[in-house]
Amino acid sequence: MTEPESTELDESVREAVERSRSGAPAVGSVVRDRFSSDEVFQRIVAAADEEITSGARELFFSALAAGFAITITFLLYVSMKASTGGDPVLSAMLYPLGFIYIIIGGYQLYTENTLPPVALTLERLASIPALLRNWVVVLAGNLFGGTLGAAALAFGGVLSPEAANAALELAQKGVETPWWSLFFKAAFAGLIVAGVVWVTFAARDTISRLAVVYLAFLAVPLGGLFHVVVSYTEMVYLVMNGQLAFLVGLTEFVVPVLLGNTFGGVVLVTVVNYFQTTENRLESARFEGAKRQLSIREWVLGGLVGRSYVPLIETEEGTDDHPDSYRVVVPIANPRTESHVVELACALAKSKEDAIVDIVHVVQVPSRVSQRYGAAQNQRIISHSNEQLEDARERAAGYDIEARTSTVVSHRSFEEIFTVARRKDADLVVMGWSNDRIWAGGRAERTMSELTSRLPCDFLVLNDRNYDTSRLLLPTVDSPHSALSAEVAKSLHSVVGSEVTLLHVADGPDDRERGEAFLSDWATEHDLEDAARIVDDSGDIERAIADRADSHSMVLMGATEQGLLTRLLTDSLHLDVVNDTDHAVLLVERATDRSLRQRLFGR
Repeated sequence: MTEPESTELDESVREAVERSRSGAPAVGSVVRDRFSSDEVFQRIVAAADEEITSGARELFFSALAAGFAITITFLLYVSMKASTGGDPVLSAMLYPLGFIYIIIGGYQLYTENTLPPVALTLERLASIPALLRNWVVVLAGNLFGGTLGAAALAFGGVLSPEAANAALELAQKGVETPWWSLFFKAAFAGLIVAGVVWVTFAARDTISRLAVVYLAFLAVPLGGLFHVVVSYTEMVYLVMNGQLAFLVGLTEFVVPVLLGNTFGGVVLVTVVNYFQTTENRLESARFEGAKRQLSIREWVLGGLVGRSYVPLIETEEGTDDHPDSYRVVVPIANPRTESHVVELACALAKSKEDAIVDIVHVVQVPSRVSQRYGAAQNQRIISHSNEQLEDARERAAGYDIEARTSTVVSHRSFEEIFTVARRKDADLVVMGWSNDRIWAGGRAERTMSELTSRLPCDFLVLNDRNYDTSRLLLPTVDSPHSALSAEVAKSLHSVVGSEVTLLHVADGPDDRERGEAFLSDWATEHDLEDAARIVDDSGDIERAIADRADSHSMVLMGATEQGLLTRLLTDSLHLDVVNDTDHAVLLVERATDRSLRQRLFGR
């Protein structure tokens, strides 16, 4: 091996070693044993991303363990207070022990969550609803754990009589503190806790973190400050001893402490530290997450309108496209079995000038699985996906169009398609559909009517049984979805020579003449005068389509005003022609602006 090659290999190995599994820096770039504020921020974002995308069960039980661990702090504090005659310094010597368990052990504590998830949210890599969900779950777990701990102390005979009296006195003193005094004392405690989190992410070894946590939390009792979970445990202990009404303790003691801790952590630490970082704060963390920031609407409303956070991995590389390019996005779950979807998308793109086909392999992982993907695992996923996408690239090459492939790994399936379509500014999405496709799992993500009420572009959904585009049956009505079906039929006719048959169903025999006139005008309007025409006067649209489906190789079905994708993903698309025919069916929905009233009640 030559010297340059050896040097290059050494640098590669060093870079791999000096990165954590999430991509955040493991050593400083300027001074190896000291991180810059940007590098600390990157480490915090990497940790916060794992927390905010964890399942509710995982978060809750981690928070419950933290809440119960706080009982150790309360227990040792009142025990030391009783045994030392109330000496303020000696009494506090073991106070930090519960917090050491929590922070070093990686449990979820609400006051710690005023920094990492908020930093992620400020960077628009997580939505505000995702942050609030994280806070609610963690706080609920902390308080439940504190309740269990207080019950154990109150009824378990753990405390000596002297320590029990000290506990009552301590809790009573907190309750009697004025509301605003509690708030500001708690704000300083919140500052200390969030500051500890920042400093522990700047530390490189456990001994340093241990020293920081101990000294910082020692300042809470010595300064007469208040921590919400400790205060809640004290309050519940007082209630269980019949010394206080729960609601009074909650509103006059716990709430001001909660607000103060939140204010101190978010405003005095997180926001201040955020604005002292530079534009390079996300240079490497979160797979260049700055390029995938949420829109303002997604950031404010989160899952109600789109993404709550960004994908785990995305291999797309930035390109300089012509602004007038026609973009066709093809999200696929299994590149080896969805070749017909790619073929259809390429045929449609071929009929457009300056068209680009983006084939996106969407790899879904269960939401309950933590995002602990290391560099080696990431590379395996990407490498395997690239191998699977080779067939798709070869098919696209046969159409002599510009085609690109990329891989996205995400906890979402169908929702991720909308994210990709918006980010790529797609004109058309072509995807596959059958009962065993990954998109069937989209129903569990969130309300599909919310997701599909405002499509980012036109959608085609292909059920590719016996895929064949030689003979197309196109049912016609006066709707934008039927007009999109006409555009698809024209494209396939010009590129692969498809024969097109137009079908219109009249209300009855008396309406047949009007139906013939409509179909003639419709064919002219959509430049399909050469297509064969059929007018059915049975008045039964579904039966009319089913009767003629077997004599054609593919049926193009336009959406109703209720919405194709909404019905498809909520299992309400019960059409015999779709389920029973042995031929391919292409479901078509055009992106239209519908008012709230129209989305609720139809047109």
